[in-house]
Amino acid sequence: MKWPTSLTLIRHGQSAYNALRAKKQQDPLYSEFQEIYRQRLVDEKARKLAQRIKEKYALGVGDYETPLTPEGEVQAAITGTKLLEAGTALPDVIIYSPYLRTRETMDFLTQGWGQLEMVPRVEDDRIREQEHGLAVVYNDWRVFHTFHPEQRELKKLQGDYWYQYPQGESVADVRGRVRSMLTTLVREYSGQRVLMVTHHLTILSIRATLERLTPEEFIKLDQTGKPVNCGVTEYVGKPDDGKDGKLVLETYNQRLY
Repeated sequence: MKWPTSLTLIRHGQSAYNALRAKKQQDPLYSEFQEIYRQRLVDEKARKLAQRIKEKYALGVGDYETPLTPEGEVQAAITGTKLLEAGTALPDVIIYSPYLRTRETMDFLTQGWGQLEMVPRVEDDRIREQEHGLAVVYNDWRVFHTFHPEQRELKKLQGDYWYQYPQGESVADVRGRVRSMLTTLVREYSGQRVLMVTHHLTILSIRATLERLTPEEFIKLDQTGKPVNCGVTEYVGKPDDGKDGKLVLETYNQRLY
């Protein structure tokens, strides 16, 4: 079989950005801003509200350097412990995104599952998160669109799958580099057990590619089945399926904490 015998995908634990976004959703100021955004108002009031949101919820670091929260650390450690307790076979290799939150997730998974310390690790930037380009400065795509309404119109015309952030990537771009990663799995990790610590859109891109989802099916999956923090997704190699075997989805987005 050309594929790994198993492919386990784990999204990073709760990040500082995830926590900030959740806090923002409880803020009446943000609710007011969202309502104005829904009404498609682009006036001085909308821009002033957007500026207040931008200043109040500035993360202060780029996406690459966004860390886990203490809750995210606990999520990862418990997930590692639960995988160990379930008798999960030790992987032959761990492939991880270079972003800080994924590296920290890998370290805390190892706290819960000590034997992971012995497993070879490979950093691969092809499984990083989608690059949001200029929108990172605004820390919120609605705020970004308020200051750049032409980008909102472009996204509406292009659709969520094809829209590319200025100086960033589209979903299609992410899926493209993930396809390249899958060729590496075939070439270098055939017959091995692979653990990948990565991001939500990478996991969806792997699913979409292995299961040959259309752009519309991809976006629907993102809307209805977004991977949770530290969610565990498992593919098992089936050597008798197809000409060269096949990776078959066994578990998707399992929360163990």
